Amino acid sequence: MAKRSQSGLKRKRQALRRMARNQAVRSSIKTVVKHARQASSAAAPEVLSAIRVLDAAARKRIIHPNAAARSKSRLMRRLAHQPPATPA
Repeated sequence: MAKRSQSGLKRKRQALRRMARNQAVRSSIKTVVKHARQASSAAAPEVLSAIRVLDAAARKRIIHPNAAARSKSRLMRRLAHQPPATPA
């Protein structure tokens, strides 16, 4: 039988809570980026929302700041090379 310290058990509980919260944020990042990729222009609200979410996650160190910058760069580059949408 292994001994377990109270502090070790608490650290494990904290880690599980953080992991669940970070996983939820990462999942929402993927969703908003997917919606932003389908946007018609770079000034669309979906794109601005995706940038805001990526910046917030990077600020909280949920994702690496360079990963957020890379995602934003790819998103903007994709929208810049997209043909303009014709109004229906």
